[in-house]
Amino acid sequence: MPKDQEKRYRNPDAVLDIWERPSFGQWIGLSIQHLFSMFGSTVLVPILVGLNPGIALFSSGVGTLMYILITKGKIPAYMGSSFSFIVVMQSLMKAAGYPSIAQGTLAVGVVYLIVSIIVGLIGSDWIDKALPPIVVGPIIMVIGLSLASTAASDATLVNGKYSLTSFGIAIATLLITIFFNMFLKGFLGLIPILLGIVCGYIIAVFAGVVDFGPVLRAAWFQMPAFQIPGVTYQLTWHLDAILSMAPIAFVTMTEHMGHIMVLNKLTHRNFFKDPGLNHTLAGDGTASIIASLVGGPPITSYGENIGVLAITRVHSVYMLGGAAFFAVVFSFIGKLSALIESIPSPVIGGVSFLLFGVIASSGMRVLVDNHVDFNEKRNLMIAATILVIGIGNASLKIFGLTFSGLSVVTVLGIAMNLILPRHALNE
Repeated sequence: MPKDQEKRYRNPDAVLDIWERPSFGQWIGLSIQHLFSMFGSTVLVPILVGLNPGIALFSSGVGTLMYILITKGKIPAYMGSSFSFIVVMQSLMKAAGYPSIAQGTLAVGVVYLIVSIIVGLIGSDWIDKALPPIVVGPIIMVIGLSLASTAASDATLVNGKYSLTSFGIAIATLLITIFFNMFLKGFLGLIPILLGIVCGYIIAVFAGVVDFGPVLRAAWFQMPAFQIPGVTYQLTWHLDAILSMAPIAFVTMTEHMGHIMVLNKLTHRNFFKDPGLNHTLAGDGTASIIASLVGGPPITSYGENIGVLAITRVHSVYMLGGAAFFAVVFSFIGKLSALIESIPSPVIGGVSFLLFGVIASSGMRVLVDNHVDFNEKRNLMIAATILVIGIGNASLKIFGLTFSGLSVVTVLGIAMNLILPRHALNE
């Protein structure tokens, strides 16, 4: 082992820790596994808004590489298209087209950078006081469980109608993935999600729910239709887009911090201190700025990939960089992109049952490992409030903005932790 690695902390629970390099064959398989895990969500956002999926794939890859660079290769995270801006982007797309979305996305990135500078000046020691285990654990659980309905919809619905065939494919995919995770050894034991998706895809083919038409029609080489300001469209001022999208950045920041909390738990590190919250925010913001310059939507960290990290216990940042590299390459290969896009939703839904559940279980483990005492009313009140509001997605709509249940409970949980006394008066 190189001397510079001898002094590094190594997580004993990890198969491969953050700074450890897999073999070339492992790198390809592990990277593709992460690519498949995030692909559906990353291309779904532009499809719903009316943007080019290839550009979203490209910008997510480049954005992730920049994030890894800015965070000094210390955080194994993947950046993908953000769902938080869909409603606003759909409205802007109808009114003024992508140029307005581009300015809004750029504004989102700038907000992140401004906040990162402020955090860099005042430090992040306040995080430990504001986010103790009784707040962090339930928030992590909310991140996983709030996505449960998405997984269920993918698994059971086809064009808005219930499908028993789809549910059967999803359950088969789930059970196969669990089997692979429990019983495979060696390299195959590191890629149970990828193998589960492949097997689920094969089942879906025999069930007749895979459409190969787009794959056959797609060209081998296909340049994404980049939207470059001043080149493909004229620069005009869209203040409404900036005012509509920039404030939502504060919403996604809370979700970003929630993902960092999960990663802290999984990797036995404190990324709020090293490389620092300012670096993680700067990396996220830079990814969105890059997206705005090529035609993509705002970028944020992805829970799907965190689920893969938790299940495989392979935390190497090299495979996240590999996934980003393949995302960029695949954005130019029409048939490969079309093949991945052809993965039916029940296959993704089946895998998501496991991925999102593991994230939620990680939150429960935070509470158990830190011996949180629920005989104390204070802890019970905080956890109960976070779980019900967050999982129920009791969103706050004010001044034309919508704050998700996760964002609401992050702020509410922090406030309750700081305000409530250590012990109730009647205890």
